[in-house]
Amino acid sequence: MGISESDELRAFEATGIYRLAESGAAFLDPVRILNASYRRFRLVPSAYYSRSFGTSRQGGEAETERTGEASPERKKRKRKRQRQPKPRELNEVERMAEARHQEARPLLSSAHKSLLKAKDLLEFLPRMIKEDVRMLDVESNLEKNLVELGSSWRAPLCEMTLCFQKSSGEDSEEGICHKTSTPLFNSTISIEENDDAEGEFQDRRYILPRRCCFLMTDLKHVRGLIPDNYNQGYNLIVVDPPWENGCVRQKVAYPTLPNRHFLYLPVQELAHPAGALLVLWITNREKLWKFVEEELFPAWGVKDHTVFYWLKVKPDGSLIGNLDLLHHRPYECLLVGYINLNKEAVRGSKFKFLEERRVIMSVPGAHSRKPPLQKLLSEYIPGPKPARCIELFARELVSGWTSWGNEPLRFQDAMYFFNKQEHDVHS
Repeated sequence: MGISESDELRAFEATGIYRLAESGAAFLDPVRILNASYRRFRLVPSAYYSRSFGTSRQGGEAETERTGEASPERKKRKRKRQRQPKPRELNEVERMAEARHQEARPLLSSAHKSLLKAKDLLEFLPRMIKEDVRMLDVESNLEKNLVELGSSWRAPLCEMTLCFQKSSGEDSEEGICHKTSTPLFNSTISIEENDDAEGEFQDRRYILPRRCCFLMTDLKHVRGLIPDNYNQGYNLIVVDPPWENGCVRQKVAYPTLPNRHFLYLPVQELAHPAGALLVLWITNREKLWKFVEEELFPAWGVKDHTVFYWLKVKPDGSLIGNLDLLHHRPYECLLVGYINLNKEAVRGSKFKFLEERRVIMSVPGAHSRKPPLQKLLSEYIPGPKPARCIELFARELVSGWTSWGNEPLRFQDAMYFFNKQEHDVHS
């Protein structure tokens, strides 16, 4: 079937979601989903998908499934492994982690096989990712600058200049920006207009989506997020904690926090009284799962949780790593549960109760950058519509969302975007 003949591919181009009916999994294009937040700007696909995936290092069983046989390089590695001594015996924690993996493996494998059968999508992906190739300023360490500055004594003195483009209906030349200044740290910034705004700070320009709200603080000021009115709570709460992790420390990717610090997040106070869907990103460490299920979720009031898996693939559809590696497996987990949910009260409504495990697949972006989930999870979100959504430890902004953390502008730098009107003129 040609690309133009595929209804699912046309839906994918419009929504960024390709649903694989055979396995119940879904493939996401985060760039298309995030672009719905902007009117005048668009993300540069090659900037989002900036990680390099060499074709000579195929992900485990993916290459064999795609071609019917392993590459010469993989055969060589296999012979080398066969000459090595047998691996050591797993300790108790590793055995528990392996048992959890084996429970998930059939679902993950089924989802990946269904992706490899979607030939129209696989033909489309390389072109999608290489679109608008652009070199980034790799020496720009935005994350470190904002995090360090936010924790310094100078933070209260820092101001961002917000630029709002005047419309043609106003008594001034179209395209001229109305500028206003606002404290950048420890103060809520809301973009009320139905248009993108531009922020200027320390010779950098940031693109801010319409109708977004963000608060850039550390954990000490997180209670500033709690709504004054209980009925203004959030229906979708996404949390991507900076869990302690040896790999992160080695790469100096971002500051981490001890697990017990997350017990003090006011998650239950942020939840809407009519119910909230809680999404927690979690690593594959077994001790962390025990902490979350025995201490963190009870403290937050989370119940009836299930597991989603984010399976990471390359542009050709193969996995980014061997599915059965003990460490560095090619997937991450999300624990998804409910707060304040009255099952009887929502019975018969359009709300769909979440029970089954699901697999989400996408080509990953920068380290620790997660795909946007609201559109995929919309049918499972309880409470009034449109849903009020918040992300804790956010690293980017989304239209209609509140974003909190010490680096919510991490991926809002103008170098990640192009101006849609200027791009259309030159294309």
